[in-house]
Amino acid sequence: MGLPVRKSKVAAPPACPLTESLALLRGAWAPNVVWYLSAEPRRFGELRHDIPRISARVLSARLRELESRGLVTRRVLATSPPSAEYALTPLGRELLPAIQALASVGRKLIEEWEEGRSKRASAAARTRTKPAVTGRRKHPTTSP
Repeated sequence: MGLPVRKSKVAAPPACPLTESLALLRGAWAPNVVWYLSAEPRRFGELRHDIPRISARVLSARLRELESRGLVTRRVLATSPPSAEYALTPLGRELLPAIQALASVGRKLIEEWEEGRSKRASAAARTRTKPAVTGRRKHPTTSP
Protein backbone atom coordinates (compact mmCIF):
# COMPACT_ATOMS: atom_id res chain seq x y z
CA MET A 1 0.00 0.00 0.00
CA GLY A 2 1.49 3.33 -1.09
CA LEU A 3 1.41 6.59 0.75
CA PRO A 4 -1.65 8.74 0.13
CA VAL A 5 -1.06 11.76 -2.07
CA ARG A 6 -1.60 14.93 -0.11
CA LYS A 7 -3.08 17.96 -1.76
CA SER A 8 -1.32 21.23 -1.14
CA LYS A 9 -3.25 23.61 1.05
CA VAL A 10 -0.93 26.47 0.14
CA ALA A 11 -1.69 28.62 -2.87
CA ALA A 12 0.86 28.64 -5.67
CA PRO A 13 3.47 31.34 -5.06
CA PRO A 14 3.38 34.45 -7.21
CA ALA A 15 5.87 34.66 -10.05
CA CYS A 16 9.40 35.09 -8.74
CA PRO A 17 11.01 38.30 -10.07
CA LEU A 18 14.48 36.73 -10.07
CA THR A 19 13.30 33.70 -12.02
CA GLU A 20 11.50 35.92 -14.52
CA SER A 21 14.57 38.15 -14.99
CA LEU A 22 16.91 35.19 -15.47
CA ALA A 23 14.46 33.62 -17.92
CA LEU A 24 14.92 36.64 -20.18
CA LEU A 25 18.60 35.74 -20.57
CA ARG A 26 18.33 31.96 -20.75
CA GLY A 27 20.17 30.20 -23.51
CA ALA A 28 23.84 29.98 -24.34
CA TRP A 29 25.39 33.31 -25.31
CA ALA A 30 22.27 35.41 -24.59
CA PRO A 31 24.02 37.67 -22.03
CA ASN A 32 26.95 38.07 -24.44
CA VAL A 33 24.66 39.16 -27.27
CA VAL A 34 22.98 41.73 -25.01
CA TRP A 35 26.41 42.92 -23.84
CA TYR A 36 27.69 43.48 -27.37
CA LEU A 37 24.53 45.33 -28.37
CA SER A 38 24.90 47.73 -25.43
CA ALA A 39 27.09 50.29 -27.21
CA GLU A 40 25.26 50.58 -30.53
CA PRO A 41 23.11 48.63 -32.98
CA ARG A 42 25.01 45.84 -34.73
CA ARG A 43 24.53 43.74 -37.83
CA PHE A 44 24.64 39.95 -37.69
CA GLY A 45 28.16 39.73 -39.13
CA GLU A 46 29.45 42.31 -36.65
CA LEU A 47 28.05 40.28 -33.76
CA ARG A 48 29.67 37.12 -35.16
CA HIS A 49 32.97 39.02 -35.23
CA ASP A 50 32.46 40.36 -31.69
CA ILE A 51 31.68 36.89 -30.29
CA PRO A 52 34.10 34.66 -32.23
CA ARG A 53 33.20 31.31 -30.64
CA ILE A 54 29.46 31.56 -31.33
CA SER A 55 28.17 29.71 -34.38
CA ALA A 56 25.93 31.42 -36.92
CA ARG A 57 23.12 29.01 -36.06
CA VAL A 58 23.27 29.75 -32.33
CA LEU A 59 23.59 33.51 -32.86
CA SER A 60 20.56 33.48 -35.15
CA ALA A 61 18.56 31.49 -32.59
CA ARG A 62 19.56 33.81 -29.72
CA LEU A 63 18.67 36.94 -31.69
CA ARG A 64 15.23 35.50 -32.52
CA GLU A 65 14.67 34.52 -28.87
CA LEU A 66 15.80 37.89 -27.54
CA GLU A 67 13.56 39.62 -30.07
CA SER A 68 10.57 37.47 -29.05
CA ARG A 69 11.22 38.30 -25.37
CA GLY A 70 11.21 42.03 -26.15
CA LEU A 71 14.90 42.63 -25.42
CA VAL A 72 16.09 43.22 -29.00
CA THR A 73 14.62 44.89 -32.07
CA ARG A 74 15.43 43.91 -35.63
CA ARG A 75 15.43 46.55 -38.35
CA VAL A 76 15.76 45.49 -41.98
CA LEU A 77 18.17 47.74 -43.87
CA ALA A 78 17.60 48.72 -47.50
CA THR A 79 20.90 47.34 -48.74
CA SER A 80 21.84 44.92 -51.44
CA PRO A 81 21.89 42.16 -50.34
CA PRO A 82 19.31 42.91 -47.64
CA SER A 83 20.65 42.95 -44.11
CA ALA A 84 19.28 43.61 -40.65
CA GLU A 85 20.48 45.62 -37.70
CA TYR A 86 19.83 44.58 -34.11
CA ALA A 87 19.48 46.96 -31.17
CA LEU A 88 18.50 46.73 -27.53
CA THR A 89 15.03 47.79 -26.47
CA PRO A 90 14.52 49.81 -23.27
CA LEU A 91 13.78 46.50 -21.49
CA GLY A 92 17.03 45.05 -22.83
CA ARG A 93 18.91 48.11 -21.56
CA GLU A 94 17.45 47.55 -18.08
CA LEU A 95 19.41 44.28 -17.90
CA LEU A 96 22.77 45.95 -18.57
CA PRO A 97 23.59 46.89 -14.93
CA ALA A 98 23.07 43.25 -13.89
CA ILE A 99 25.21 41.97 -16.77
CA GLN A 100 27.90 44.55 -15.95
CA ALA A 101 27.87 43.43 -12.31
CA LEU A 102 28.29 39.79 -13.39
CA ALA A 103 31.16 40.79 -15.67
CA SER A 104 32.81 42.63 -12.77
CA VAL A 105 32.58 39.54 -10.56
CA GLY A 106 33.95 37.47 -13.43
CA ARG A 107 36.97 39.78 -13.77
CA LYS A 108 37.69 39.42 -10.05
CA LEU A 109 37.40 35.63 -10.26
CA ILE A 110 39.79 35.54 -13.22
CA GLU A 111 42.28 37.76 -11.37
CA GLU A 112 42.09 35.56 -8.27
CA TRP A 113 42.47 32.43 -10.37
CA GLU A 114 45.49 33.88 -12.20
CA GLU A 115 47.01 35.00 -8.89
CA GLY A 116 46.41 31.55 -7.39
CA ARG A 117 47.89 29.87 -10.46
CA SER A 118 50.96 32.09 -10.17
CA LYS A 119 51.33 31.19 -6.48
CA ARG A 120 50.89 27.49 -7.24
CA ALA A 121 53.54 27.70 -9.97
CA SER A 122 55.94 29.47 -7.58
CA ALA A 123 55.36 26.86 -4.89
CA ALA A 124 55.90 24.06 -7.40
CA ALA A 125 59.14 25.68 -8.55
CA ARG A 126 60.36 25.96 -4.94
CA THR A 127 59.68 22.30 -4.24
CA ARG A 128 61.54 21.29 -7.38
CA THR A 129 64.62 23.23 -6.28
CA LYS A 130 64.75 21.73 -2.78
CA PRO A 131 67.26 18.93 -2.42
CA ALA A 132 65.76 15.47 -2.33
CA VAL A 133 65.45 13.90 1.10
CA THR A 134 67.55 10.77 1.31
CA GLY A 135 67.03 7.91 3.70
CA ARG A 136 63.99 7.16 5.75
CA ARG A 137 62.98 8.67 9.00
CA LYS A 138 63.15 6.28 11.86
CA HIS A 139 59.96 5.91 13.80
CA PRO A 140 60.02 4.60 17.35
CA THR A 141 58.74 1.08 17.60
CA THR A 142 57.73 1.33 21.22
CA SER A 143 55.62 3.91 22.92
CA PRO A 144 57.16 5.97 25.75
